[in-house]
Amino acid sequence: MAVSRLRHIPGIGVDEMGDAADAAQDPDLLRLENLDTDLRPPRVALEATRRAVDEDAANSYLPFRGQRALREAAAAHVGALTGVSYDPDTECVGVAGGLNGVLNVLLALVEPGREVVLADPVYAGLVNRVRLAGGIPRHVPSTRTRDGWETDPDALAAAVGPDTAAVLVMSPAMPTGAVLDRRHWDALAGAVAGRDCWVVHDAAMERIRFDGRRPEPPAAHPGLAGRTITVGSASKELRMIGWRVGWVVGPARVMGDVGLVGLTNVVCQVGIAQEAVAAALTAPDAEADVAAATGVWQRRAALVLRELADYPCVRPHGGWSLLVDTEAMGLTPEAASRRLFERGRVAATPMTGWGPSGAGHLRLVFANEPEARLEGLRERFLAAFG
Repeated sequence: MAVSRLRHIPGIGVDEMGDAADAAQDPDLLRLENLDTDLRPPRVALEATRRAVDEDAANSYLPFRGQRALREAAAAHVGALTGVSYDPDTECVGVAGGLNGVLNVLLALVEPGREVVLADPVYAGLVNRVRLAGGIPRHVPSTRTRDGWETDPDALAAAVGPDTAAVLVMSPAMPTGAVLDRRHWDALAGAVAGRDCWVVHDAAMERIRFDGRRPEPPAAHPGLAGRTITVGSASKELRMIGWRVGWVVGPARVMGDVGLVGLTNVVCQVGIAQEAVAAALTAPDAEADVAAATGVWQRRAALVLRELADYPCVRPHGGWSLLVDTEAMGLTPEAASRRLFERGRVAATPMTGWGPSGAGHLRLVFANEPEARLEGLRERFLAAFG
């Protein structure tokens, strides 16, 4: 690597699998490698985007912190889920997608050499952003159970120490679909009390839960509300991946720094997309829209689990993906991915570099293929593995 900051930042593998799948030009190939979805965004968002193309104000860098409508909608959205009132002027900034928001927050919080705690397995892109910000990832291993991945609340809290700058959490998590709840926030509240430590909540999938329950965000916990920064995104729940709009909401005392990083980093969000995201967040049927999409994804996840009942899959509690333990099948994830691609015509990403607990697993994204195409996945696995 040309510079030291990239020395411990590997690729994520998704791009390699995606490029191979695109090059194959095979309509029979099952695309389970990338975190996409074929479900359309809300109609109000599409209509608002088309209008914005003809609006001069949307073709601008300004305002750098995000258009007023977006900040109002995002602050109200996070406030409704947490019970905390946020000022859209001082406690919310727009960002160019959720991961841009995560990086901005980490750059605003993490001194080089300090630790960031993450439940593991975890998306490699989150780990890489911790490293890019100069932080040291501290992984808390989750446990595979018959019902899915479980993160021990006490283990999560015990990982917080004097060198901890932040605890970066996601629920449901990607790629596992694991859910964190009040037990974890109770434990964390005691662990971070009196420390110079923040909780950073990647809320990209918080409403994509398969248990029918409302989100339980850390900012809703009285012991964490004043030290939680919430990063949201239109990409997953609203299916607006190409719009590249997200938001960061948190206490005013830190949001000035987050906004400064954003101005210095990506500068601004996509102008023609912000009103559309605001419209999707505030639509009268917004909750029903996300619930309907979640129902589709839940049915697809259940179908994949039925098709692969004879294989070591780990059940997700939400989200867009699940993991298969290829080591239990006697294969490395890379070898399993190759065999699935060549023999089963399935594109799937090996979890190399996705945290210690993720090693040995293959990720299957069930959000991007309809049930009619997911049926028969068992035959494709048999063709690949016998």
